[in-house]
Amino acid sequence: MTELPSPDSLARQVVVRYRGDGHVRFGLPAALCEEPHATAIEDGLRGLDGVYRVTLYRRQAKLSVFYDRHACDLGDVARALHGLLGGLAGAAPGKPGVAGRLRAADPRPWLKRQSERAKTWLAEWRFKARLMKDVIAYHPQMQGIFSERAILGFMNDLVTFYLIKVHWDLITQKWLKSPIKYRNAWLSTFYLVFLLVRSRKQAAKKQ
Repeated sequence: MTELPSPDSLARQVVVRYRGDGHVRFGLPAALCEEPHATAIEDGLRGLDGVYRVTLYRRQAKLSVFYDRHACDLGDVARALHGLLGGLAGAAPGKPGVAGRLRAADPRPWLKRQSERAKTWLAEWRFKARLMKDVIAYHPQMQGIFSERAILGFMNDLVTFYLIKVHWDLITQKWLKSPIKYRNAWLSTFYLVFLLVRSRKQAAKKQ
């Protein structure tokens, strides 16, 4: 493990590579991409309220952070990262023995993280596939596939899938865990579902 310089020196080496709506990507010095510093940065930023995805790409020396801009902003993320740099730089590096090096090389934590990511990805696509199957099964207007009603129904489904994809991480990691806090988002969701169901019922009556 490389001994880290002072927090101010580390902060000067951190640059913002990309800044978007609820997403920021930093370029980090190589020393921060080594273990256990990289894992400490990921775990520390995940603990910030509003942050729902953190990935540090070790080889590319890039840190990607997704956050809910209604719960925190870029300044909060930057301050949290700077605080983590101070903690890492102030920690005594030490020289682990043979047993310590063997524990550091243990692939089981990495395999566990990859397994959890794979399970999350699989559950997400199972849900989307089941939802798509239900929507396709409930399409009486597909008899006239080029009719105005069929095109409008298809576009409504397309918008629904897009909204699910864009907000999937927020739904699973924030909205479901704190429904009262995100009640406005849930009210909007229920209203959109109501409009979609009503549109389907009206289309079925006209058949």
